[in-house]
Amino acid sequence: MHEDEISDHLELMLESIDLIQGRMKKICLPDDFVISPDGLTVLDSVSMRLQVIGESVRKIQKLDLDFLCRYPAIEWDKLARFRDLVSHHYANVDHEIVYDICRTHLPRLKNVLQKMLSDLPSTHT
Repeated sequence: MHEDEISDHLELMLESIDLIQGRMKKICLPDDFVISPDGLTVLDSVSMRLQVIGESVRKIQKLDLDFLCRYPAIEWDKLARFRDLVSHHYANVDHEIVYDICRTHLPRLKNVLQKMLSDLPSTHT
């Protein structure tokens, strides 16, 4: 089955969220991303990790589309589309949207990902 691969992708998304949350400690307001070179570095690194999350969603969709459908609290397609935006139109990434995603949506996503992992049958012995 695909449980091990799905588990790997979920764990990568959780790792990305943890990294984002650590980096966001320096960001108190959306404009903190754009008022200094350090802020821009954080924006770049956070955007890259959001891209990793979106890519992981795409890979899970390819493995088992129904798996994600069991967790409708998350708008999976929006995560995947944001990945496309970062990948193909990075100049159009809005720092205020990135801030909102990080502060508002990632904590909920983290909770859902942890639930998803706990719901997977354990295949490790």
